[in-house]
Amino acid sequence: MRISNLSKRNTFNLLVLIMIIGGITGFIYEEIFYYFDLGELVKRGSTFGPWIPIYAFGSVFITVLTYKFKDKPLIVFLLSLVITGVLEYLTGMFFYEVLHTRLWDYNTEILNFGNINGYVCLRSVLLFGFAGLFLIYYIIPKLIKLIRKADNKILNNTCLILLILFGLDILLYMILK
Repeated sequence: MRISNLSKRNTFNLLVLIMIIGGITGFIYEEIFYYFDLGELVKRGSTFGPWIPIYAFGSVFITVLTYKFKDKPLIVFLLSLVITGVLEYLTGMFFYEVLHTRLWDYNTEILNFGNINGYVCLRSVLLFGFAGLFLIYYIIPKLIKLIRKADNKILNNTCLILLILFGLDILLYMILK
């Protein structure tokens, strides 16, 4: 898959940047949400770094599966909602049923209308649908401009370092926790 006539390498770099931005944005969102829900800051996520992998991967899935519909915002919104809802449900169920770990439980949170087994709720998928619109129509165009202006060697090295840090963080967290 190529995006906006970017080379394969720069499309890969774009996806890495989207993954990192999505993971960090998810971390910030959860810190703010849970501050209001619990009244205190709570380190969220399943890594040591300031990113949450499910948001990172969800951002990449949204990009890969909706970018070709970028001229149809309603389709982008609906696909983003479905893609992330399915990802969230399957991930939550997998961690609970297979790894016996509950990473989140919408049954115990505020604004949890329409929650299904605590793995997914209407608030979350609506938020992800709007986040998909923001990603496709604002973030990606800004990143494409940045990539086209960037020095390829610096961009390649930066994206490689970010990808390695992200991967190592997930791996170390799984080993040490």
